[in-house]
Amino acid sequence: MMEKNFWSLFWTQFFGALNDNYIKNALVILITFRNAQVLGLDAASIVALSGGIFILPFFLFSATAGQLADKYEKTQLIKYIKIAEIVIMAVAAIGFILNSWGFLLITLFLMGLQSSFFGPIKYGIIPNLVSRQELTRGNAYVEMGTFLAILIGTILGGLSAASSSATALVIVGILGFAIVGFVTSLFLDKVPVGDANIRVEFNPVTPTVRILKYALLNRSIFNSILGISWFWFLGAIILSILPTYVKSFLGGDETVVTTLLAMFTVGIGVGSVLCEKLSFERVEIGLVPIGSLGMSLFLADLYFLSPTWSTELLLPINEMLKHGVFLRLLVDFLGFSIFGGFFIVPLYALVQERSPADKISRIIAANNIVNAFMMVIAAGLLMGMYQIGLTFPQILLSVAVVNLLVAVYIYTIVPEFALRFISWMLVNVIYRLKIQGLENIPREGPVILACNHVTYIDWLIVAGACKRPPRFVMYYKFGNIPIIKKMMKQAKVILIAGKNEDPKILNRAYEKISNELKNGEVICLFPEGELTHNGEMGAFRPGIERILERDPVPVVPITLNGLWGSFFSRKGGVPFTKVPKRFWSRVSLVIGRPVAPESATAESLEKLVKSQLD
Repeated sequence: MMEKNFWSLFWTQFFGALNDNYIKNALVILITFRNAQVLGLDAASIVALSGGIFILPFFLFSATAGQLADKYEKTQLIKYIKIAEIVIMAVAAIGFILNSWGFLLITLFLMGLQSSFFGPIKYGIIPNLVSRQELTRGNAYVEMGTFLAILIGTILGGLSAASSSATALVIVGILGFAIVGFVTSLFLDKVPVGDANIRVEFNPVTPTVRILKYALLNRSIFNSILGISWFWFLGAIILSILPTYVKSFLGGDETVVTTLLAMFTVGIGVGSVLCEKLSFERVEIGLVPIGSLGMSLFLADLYFLSPTWSTELLLPINEMLKHGVFLRLLVDFLGFSIFGGFFIVPLYALVQERSPADKISRIIAANNIVNAFMMVIAAGLLMGMYQIGLTFPQILLSVAVVNLLVAVYIYTIVPEFALRFISWMLVNVIYRLKIQGLENIPREGPVILACNHVTYIDWLIVAGACKRPPRFVMYYKFGNIPIIKKMMKQAKVILIAGKNEDPKILNRAYEKISNELKNGEVICLFPEGELTHNGEMGAFRPGIERILERDPVPVVPITLNGLWGSFFSRKGGVPFTKVPKRFWSRVSLVIGRPVAPESATAESLEKLVKSQLD
């Protein structure tokens, strides 16, 4: 936040998000509580429709926006977009003066258009402003700022709409926030252009198809986009249902709507910050399954809550807070959104980390297209649920159950998320891993990690400790176990055999190891070649020397302490067959200083790893 470019982006997007939500919430509350009608639609249907209207430009124009963001210098584009925001807010002011709901819905479309051009730049520029190791932190701060802006905009919009001078307050607010956002954008310094040779296409169909193909090239990126889009699908339903839910089911007034929206946005901000703290300076997608489970549990609890007070009169927030059921409802909204932060921040960071620098804005645009598609579907689905007569608790329970089913399906077909979740739980919950010397693993460039081998989960613990994802070299027969085979494939495990078992597998493994090192990756070996049978470390085999002859790279000796005797070790019988004696054990990982390739032999590395044993 002390870097000029980052805080300029932070406050520019902050006031943009604040303004969007200020005018949207003011408009939604005015429509709901003034019983507005447009084209024969009632207030509840207009609110659901307005969400789709705002999102539609993201679906239509994100592809073109992504091309522009990669072709031209991003900070200059931001300034033009902020000028456009001022013009659109001036048009909106006319709509409020005329009290024309149809005109304001058109303005809502223009706001979505402006935001659709800002989105690819906002997330595409972050890698230019922070280091790779700070991606999660940078995204967490931006998400925190975005949802703090949503909170403030939502509260101010609600208060303005409830005021006797609603029109004047809203006009002053939307124009003032737009001007301040433009001023903060003036402090941004230029950043490198992605790809100046891109041909920008204004026909929305062709570039949309092409951009989606870009995203599909990397399966992990596209899966992350689907996850982000699912989050916004849920969010669109929850936020669209909220005003009518409060008025018709809870019997609350505008201040209650604002309070629940505040719980939602505070929770996302808190969840984003907690996610950054729990990620330990890496892109930690292991938190994503935790997020999806938490969201479903808190949403499902809302089904069991019903008012214990009279709903004939619309009660203000100070009256609602006197009831225990409402306090539990506040906790549910807060909990849902905190876990939502756990869910979405790692996914955004993963997309940025794995996207090519010259295509990042177009991939963000692909994300926005899929997001928009899902949110438009959400708006239509919500209107359909209203038509078939589902109650508000039934809608919330349906969303919770579907979210859980979708999560189970995604983590089954994409084991990378489940793998990272297991790894994170092992390192941070079950074993409370103490790491010494983490700075000794180079932040970039090829490197080999040489580790002692105590249990079948050593690789998961090392993976959970390293900030860079290692490529593990493991015995090929592990790859024949159905569930583990799929997990290993996602983790890009290199399977190896003994020289007397299968020379083809052995040689193929050495080729893959060499290719990964040439690509600057981290390779993790267990040079003993097998698990310890008695707790004592075995002799290191000479295979590591063969690797270094072909690719002379630094070797980092690492030592696992405290795992012998665990449920996963061979002490007391076959691993996984004993009754665990305890959980929450203290385990340590000692990481030594890198050894130059010319000094690294099997014997010398064995001595170094042994010297780090407790």
